[in-house]
Amino acid sequence: MAKDFLAYCDEVWRGEATTADYQKGRWQDGHVIELAEGVALFPAFGNVVAVRGEDGLLLFDTSHERFSARLHAAVRAWSDLPLRYAVYSHGHIDHVFGVGPFDAEADELGRSRPVVVGHEAVVARFDRYKLTSGYNEVINQRQFQRADSRWPLDYRYPDVTYRDAMTLTVGGREVRLHHGKGETDDATYAYLPDQRVLMTGDMFIWVTPNAGNPQKVQRYPREWAQALRHMAGFGAEMLLPGHGIPIVGADRVRAALLDTAEYLESLVEQALELMNRGARLDEIVHAVRPPEHLADKPYLRPVYDEPEFVVRNVWRLYGGWYDGNPAHLKPAPDAQLATALAELAGGAAALTERAKAAAAAGELRLACHLVEFAVQAEPDDTAVHEVRADIYAQRAKQELSTMSRGVFSWAAAESRGRVSGTGVLDEVAEASKGKTRWAI
Repeated sequence: MAKDFLAYCDEVWRGEATTADYQKGRWQDGHVIELAEGVALFPAFGNVVAVRGEDGLLLFDTSHERFSARLHAAVRAWSDLPLRYAVYSHGHIDHVFGVGPFDAEADELGRSRPVVVGHEAVVARFDRYKLTSGYNEVINQRQFQRADSRWPLDYRYPDVTYRDAMTLTVGGREVRLHHGKGETDDATYAYLPDQRVLMTGDMFIWVTPNAGNPQKVQRYPREWAQALRHMAGFGAEMLLPGHGIPIVGADRVRAALLDTAEYLESLVEQALELMNRGARLDEIVHAVRPPEHLADKPYLRPVYDEPEFVVRNVWRLYGGWYDGNPAHLKPAPDAQLATALAELAGGAAALTERAKAAAAAGELRLACHLVEFAVQAEPDDTAVHEVRADIYAQRAKQELSTMSRGVFSWAAAESRGRVSGTGVLDEVAEASKGKTRWAI
């Protein structure tokens, strides 16, 4: 299995295949794949790396709750040694819910539970998740078009935390942990020096770095790039990512890390240059572009997050929430502004017709603005909602990133629900029948 899997990984790197098969579940058959002596990958939506020492095991990440039983069975088919450590690469729920079966196994056998290790900020993340569980539930329903998404409240907190770096030893093997900021403020990446294996967590996931998610808390693209350059200095011969497939070969690993760092650095530098010149956010968002020579790299395509959102996060990190437009500092309510514009245009129907014309001309950004004004001016007009649903459905079909598709699809479902009287979650459930989606 390992030989075939690595051959597939090589084909993806050379552009002869894509990661789509992996994302759709190929290779995710409930087994671990040993890729180096005592180092195995459990392929899943959120990957898990298992490290075997002489007297025990270490897991780097533990995947989503839906995979927990399969993870336990797969590890146990590979080794019956006790699990000594489970390391969280960060606190997202697709990485921290697989410890339970190992805890239960330890209790049943009368031995110590595995020691869960994470960065100290993981604790604050779990606490925050409990405070904002309803909001996170709505985000995942919208972002992933999952009407059945429910946000968990019961977390396996770390037993041991660290701040900057930490070394764990399992059966005589060192696993070196390092903290970095990137997609999250609690990220850990790890290096196994005896096999020169790098475990990145979500610091590398085979897509444009998730540094701009519009519905989530602050991300850190500049610090992310710094961490990637630090990783590139290890000289790793194999990279095992939090999502997606391994990269094998020191030159390839280094190239992937440094290309991703350059990509992020370029976005940050362009945005800061314009900010320092006093540009408004609107100008910056529409001016900054990623480096052209990196745009076609198979691991930098905007299929989850996208550069425009990264730029907005740069602004939020360094400039706050005021976007430079004084009318936005203390704005009128959306409905009041929409009503005034509808009056000027000759009514919500006129705005709707103009929105339809813009959509027909391929100006979907403008069409969304216009139809949104129309529906805010006449929120009970089903004819306006029908047009809104159609425009946002068109918009969703043209988007590459999961972020954009999710928001626009949700908007279309909102209006379909108003027309049918069913509600947005019913429409989302109907539209997502037969589709496999995961929430993170």
